Amino acid sequence: MSLAKGNLIMRLFKIILISLVFVSSHYFTSQIVSANSLTEAALEKWFKSDDPNPPEFQQVESNDGDLFFLNKKPEKPVHHHRNSLTVYSNSLKDGWVKLEQCHVNLDRVARVQIMFSKKRIRNIKIINSDSIGRAWVENNSVQLENVKDNALVCVEAWSKALTKNADGSYRLINGPFMRKFLDGYFPIHVTINVDFKATDLKLVLVEPLAQDGFKVSKTAKTVNMDAWFEGRLKTELTFIN
Repeated sequence: MSLAKGNLIMRLFKIILISLVFVSSHYFTSQIVSANSLTEAALEKWFKSDDPNPPEFQQVESNDGDLFFLNKKPEKPVHHHRNSLTVYSNSLKDGWVKLEQCHVNLDRVARVQIMFSKKRIRNIKIINSDSIGRAWVENNSVQLENVKDNALVCVEAWSKALTKNADGSYRLINGPFMRKFLDGYFPIHVTINVDFKATDLKLVLVEPLAQDGFKVSKTAKTVNMDAWFEGRLKTELTFIN
């Protein structure tokens, strides 16, 4: 066995035993980095082969997170990152909005942590979980253990996501959203619902613009964004009152 392959085996075992998913947040939870464990049979077959790349990683391509919206949805279920934000009248003064967030179709991993920005999150609570051995809140994070296939976890919190611009308009930035493992970016489904009925705000701009793979639905006081993509996605809403 080559030295390079031996080092990669040790790296793999660290991934399999620890299986950490880091979810970072600029404005609220956004980044998904998943580690899929290998079966013993797959590992044994690979150990005996001359292939330097483990089977689960052969399709991973290095990139810089360039955003690609998907014209066609993946055939297999992918991670769905659902977000609901409610803007209240007080939000215009202090920037705090109500956040409800669900992660659906999580990858099977031994340990996961969902990290939030310390300065932009408060009062995190787990409101629902399924196919997860243990889930708890720890400081500015949600910790998960024994995550099984098709697992789900939903949390609620207050997020300081609304900013007043110098010209008197308001900006709501979400993301960047991504599903990343090593140097590869994988398909992810992100939905964002924003409800601003409790305010006098008027939505004037949604970025990115609606296109294939990024659907935007609006009413006078709500907006829904539905995105299927690979890479890094950041959305920005501009309001006036």
